[in-house]
Amino acid sequence: MSAMDQRGVTRMDLNSDVGEGFGAYTMGDDAAILRSATSANVACGFHGGDPSIIAQTCRYAAAAGATVGAHVSYRDLAGFGRRFLDCTPTELADDVLYQIGALEAMARAAGTAVRYVKPHGALYNAIVHHREHARAVVDAVRGFGGDLPLLLLPGSVAAEIAEAAGLRVVTEAFADRAYTPEGTLVSRREAGAVLHDEAEVARRMVRLATEHRLTAIDGTELRLDAESICVHSDTPGAVAMAAAVRSALEEAGVRVGPFA
Repeated sequence: MSAMDQRGVTRMDLNSDVGEGFGAYTMGDDAAILRSATSANVACGFHGGDPSIIAQTCRYAAAAGATVGAHVSYRDLAGFGRRFLDCTPTELADDVLYQIGALEAMARAAGTAVRYVKPHGALYNAIVHHREHARAVVDAVRGFGGDLPLLLLPGSVAAEIAEAAGLRVVTEAFADRAYTPEGTLVSRREAGAVLHDEAEVARRMVRLATEHRLTAIDGTELRLDAESICVHSDTPGAVAMAAAVRSALEEAGVRVGPFA
């Protein structure tokens, strides 16, 4: 559920996927969105991000005071990490560990460090139910060491396995995505999956933080506990949306800050 400080004030993290450009191609305005986000999910090269973009994104995060997290993915650069790959658990664990290590090198050079891990795209969705791939991600995080928290969807198999392995699980909600009645994300292939009205999104996130409630796409009322809210940086209007969500949370008395 939402974290509280020692005075009983509700706390909430804002995270955003950043560093997802490649070469001459840009995805989102990373420097601008990190003026609002408190945690930076930095692409590690397998779905987006080349060495120079990763390094620059780490510098942006360090300058903004945002916590750096490894946004690990299936090895699917052409598909932006949105395609499931039927790799072996060993291959996947090695790929995830490789990505964390690469980002850690860039983060250190920028004067910061990797503080958590968040899977991206198809990997994030797969490990809600795919036990072998979920265990591979957990094994990679444990192999890296340092007890990095995992940022995951509530109720996922990955969360169960991570907690059993002694890792901290931080649950998140998505500001700009619609939810199914089951509490999962509506597929991007379906109409209404991505939300664009920043005022509506801000209201939804204040209700989430203060009441732990969210309305699904069919009107079902969901109970959803989360310590972090994600605003995707590549959603049109993402910078304004992130600013609106942060402003609305702070006006509602929620303390916005990183979880790690």
